Amino acid sequence: MLKSLTQYFLRIFAKKLIKKYKPDIIGVTGSIGKTSAKEAIAAVMTSNFNVYRSAKNYNNEFGVPLAVLGIDKTPGSSAWGWLKVFVKAFKLIFVRDKSYPEILVLEMGADKPGDIQYLTDIAPCKVGVLTFIAHVHTEFFKTIKRIAQEKRVIISHLRRDGFAVLNYDNDMVMQNIKTTKAEVMTYGFKQGADLQATDLNIIIDEVTGWPKGLNFKIIYKGNIVPVFLAGVISKPPIYAALAGLAVGTVFGVNLVEGAEVLKRLAPLPGHMGLVKGVKDTLIIDDTYNSSPEPSKSALDALSKLKPKLGAKRIAALSDMLELGRETENAHREVGFKVAEAGVDFLVTVGEAAKHTAAAAKEAGLDEDKIVSFADSATAGRFLQDKIKEGDIVLVKGSQSMRMEKIVKEIMAEPLESDKLLVRQDSEWLNR
Repeated sequence: MLKSLTQYFLRIFAKKLIKKYKPDIIGVTGSIGKTSAKEAIAAVMTSNFNVYRSAKNYNNEFGVPLAVLGIDKTPGSSAWGWLKVFVKAFKLIFVRDKSYPEILVLEMGADKPGDIQYLTDIAPCKVGVLTFIAHVHTEFFKTIKRIAQEKRVIISHLRRDGFAVLNYDNDMVMQNIKTTKAEVMTYGFKQGADLQATDLNIIIDEVTGWPKGLNFKIIYKGNIVPVFLAGVISKPPIYAALAGLAVGTVFGVNLVEGAEVLKRLAPLPGHMGLVKGVKDTLIIDDTYNSSPEPSKSALDALSKLKPKLGAKRIAALSDMLELGRETENAHREVGFKVAEAGVDFLVTVGEAAKHTAAAAKEAGLDEDKIVSFADSATAGRFLQDKIKEGDIVLVKGSQSMRMEKIVKEIMAEPLESDKLLVRQDSEWLNR
C-alpha cells in the first residue's frame, strides 16, 4: 500500500514538473544498450545545453520520476529520505528553479507489458531512441513479438514534430518504423543508415601490447568525421556513440564537437571495459548484465584479440536470466559461439550455463578445457590460480550472478574496484 502510494505521488510530482518547466525529453529504451546510449547522448548534449540524465539505471516507475526531480540516489526504505524527496518536489513545483534542465535524458525500461506506456505518459518524449530488440525478459513477455510491441511505444507515442532515432542494423527495430509519426533518424554500420560507422580499427598500445581503444569513421550527409573511443574494443560502445551523435544532430550539435566529447567519455563499468589483470593479463569486464546477443558480441570481440605467444583466450560466462522457455537454447547458442570464437578455456557459473558448457564441448572444445562452478566467488579463486601471463579473460554474466566478483579477484589493482567495477556500493556489497 505504501509503495503504491509513493509511486502515485511520484508520478503526479513528475508530471507537474514537466508541465511547468517544459524540458525537451529524450527517452531511451531497447532490450540492450540503453544505459550506454543514455550516457553518450547526455555527454554530447551537455556540450551545448543544460542537461540532466537519469542516474545509474533509474528506468522504472520509481526511477524515471526521481530523475525528473533530479534525484541521484533512491531513498530506499528511509522515511526521512522520502520526506526530503517530497519536500524537493514541492519546492520545484511552487518556486521556479531557474537552473532546472532544458533537456532530460531518461532511460526507460520494461520488465512487463505496459511499462513504456506508463513512463511515456509521465514524460512524453520529443526524441525517442530505440537501441535494439532481442530476447531479454522473455520470461515475462513470452515472445520477441511482444517485446517489440512494448519497446516500440517509445517511438509510436511521439508527435509529428518529434524525432525517432533508430538502430538501422537491427531488423526488429526497423520493422517498427511505420508505427511513428515523427521524423526518423537512423544510425548503424549498414549502408543506408543516416549516420553510418565505417572503418572500425582496434588501436594497440605500442608499449604494453594491449588494446587501448578503437577508432572509426562516421559518414553523415557526405561528411566524414573520425571518432576515437578509449578503453573499448567492441561494437556496442560504437552503437551508443552513434546514438549520442544522432540525437546531437537533431538538436544542432556539430558532429566534430560531439566526437571530441566522446573521446573523453570513460567506458561505463562492466560494459566491455578493459581492466589490467594480475600476472600481466588483460580482463574484458562485461559484468553489468547479460543476454544472448551481447554475449555473442563479446565473444566476437574476444576472438579479434590476439594473445601473446603461449597465452590463452579465456571466457568466464554465467547464467543469462529471465529468458523463460528460451533458456536452454539461448545458452547452447552461446556455447557454440564459444567454440567458434577460438576460446581456449571456458569457465561457466550457474545451472543454466551448464548448457553453454555442454554445447561448447559438442562444438569441439576439449572437455578438460571446460570447468563449471555454482558461484562466481569460487570461479574467481579458480581463475586466480589458472591464469598465466598474457592471458586475455572475458568475464560476462547477468546482474544477480555477481560476475564482478571474478574481476575483483583477478584484477591487478583491487583497491581501485570501487572506481572500475559495477555494484561496489554498500547495498550490493552487503548482499
